[in-house]
Amino acid sequence: MPDETHSPGDKPPSRPSPYAGRWVARLRGRIIAHGGTPEQARRAAKKSRHKEVPEIVYMPASEPLSISPLLSVVVGALPPEQPLYLVGGAVRDALMGRVGHDLDFALPGDALRVARRVADRIGAAFFPLDDERGTARLVLIHDDGTRDVLDFAAFRGPDLETDLRNRDFTLNALALDVHAQALFDPLGGAADLRAKRLRACSPTAFTDDPVRILRAVRMAAAFDLHIVPGTRQAMKDAVPGLSRVSPERQRDELFRILEGPRPAASLRALDMLGVLPVLLPELSSLKGVEQPKPHVNDVWAHTLSVLGHLESILAALSPKYDPNTASDLVNGLLVLRLGRYREKFAEHFAVSLNTDRSLRGLLFLAALYHDVAKPLARTTDENGRLRFWGHDLEGAEMAARRAQSLHLSNDEIDHLRRIIRNHMRVHFHTSRMDGEGKPPSRRAVYRFFRDTREAGVDVILLALADLRATYEHTLPQDTWAAALDVSRVLLENWWEKPAETIAPPQLLNGRDVMQAFDLAPGPLIGQLLEAIREAQATGIVSARKDALIFGREWLDEQAAKRGG
Repeated sequence: MPDETHSPGDKPPSRPSPYAGRWVARLRGRIIAHGGTPEQARRAAKKSRHKEVPEIVYMPASEPLSISPLLSVVVGALPPEQPLYLVGGAVRDALMGRVGHDLDFALPGDALRVARRVADRIGAAFFPLDDERGTARLVLIHDDGTRDVLDFAAFRGPDLETDLRNRDFTLNALALDVHAQALFDPLGGAADLRAKRLRACSPTAFTDDPVRILRAVRMAAAFDLHIVPGTRQAMKDAVPGLSRVSPERQRDELFRILEGPRPAASLRALDMLGVLPVLLPELSSLKGVEQPKPHVNDVWAHTLSVLGHLESILAALSPKYDPNTASDLVNGLLVLRLGRYREKFAEHFAVSLNTDRSLRGLLFLAALYHDVAKPLARTTDENGRLRFWGHDLEGAEMAARRAQSLHLSNDEIDHLRRIIRNHMRVHFHTSRMDGEGKPPSRRAVYRFFRDTREAGVDVILLALADLRATYEHTLPQDTWAAALDVSRVLLENWWEKPAETIAPPQLLNGRDVMQAFDLAPGPLIGQLLEAIREAQATGIVSARKDALIFGREWLDEQAAKRGG
């Protein structure tokens, strides 16, 4: 009997559910062995029927895979005889019923030539990534602004199975023949996915590339996976190697963790694995640093709690709002007071200071570092009460230095610094609102956004999460309501009254004030213009003539102070 390999088009007479998505070996219509690849099925059959040659057949999955419609476009751009395999995350996501915009392909031979052909046929931009290793990227931008990214790479090794075995985790070591729609799963990744297991492809997976430690934690959080003991131990053993990973790769994986689901759980896992002293060494000193009441946790536990509450707050204020996130009174009040700004929050986070990283990720990094200077700033006042004077200012600089070491852009570092430097200001106004019933004045609103700019929105969100994490279940309803009222006043001015209190129209410029008051160029000009802008924001000045009168009075006051 000839050795045959069939695909779904052959329509085998039976599809036993235990073998769906597997390759089976059949003799006279009876299944005698199975495997994740044709070769595995063939080898398994040979052990029991070494003298007979079985028929190797792929048994299609019981449900069709959820794959981007772009896959059929790619297939249509290629001749039928061109081998091509969809690999990695796209196949994993398809098995989970998810459709992604990033497709990775592997193939034997000249991947650059094939990628160029596909790019020309579908109208995608072509970018060679590595001529030596034969990798290229295609980017297809749609009318609505969304984009699909397609990566093409030559096999890493002599064949597909070798390529898959050299990958990071079994649930990423999956391939789909794009022509036959047949799955190749040499390491049992599909079974691991069903069982919610995260398992490394090989014992050396993490020493080969230590950044996979971060990736494992991220994937475990994203897909609710259990990291098997052997893989977890291999991760711990490989941690020292992280110091040899480039700052850019460390940064990219860190941001994927911060931007993904359950960042607090991920950071806790990194801590248990011993990663933080290598990746974010400043955070280790937060453990065991006690805080006075109303704090209920030490600084490290508080920091992790802030991350968790921040995630909950952002979910409750998302346009894709799920009422279940507001099932408790605290989130219910949040939605009641600030829910009208859902679209505005979405627009805020849609802006990016870097095409590869999001403002959301930067906000979570700020949350992670907002109290980083407390161990250094710890002191006691005259009453013996524990204080952390100046931790916001010093923490901003510590976070900026870490951001520089991770090679964040100058704009990102400035934004990060503004969030942490100003995160206590909302608490100050909340205290006044709670204790005295006094909302932020127009001058306070102006100065807040003058110093924070666009980061003011992030400061408000961080402050709310910080307040929740400070009190946890002991949070007084009045204090929370006061914080929400303060937040609403600030956001209302930022989004609804910017011309009144945030950035009033300019009445005078530098040349005007120099001519009107006979001033020479210098710092005094900028100080005077800022004083006029603040007077506009507070309602004292509303016209050019008012600005000139105010300017003369302000200059006279400054002269009197200098004379005094």
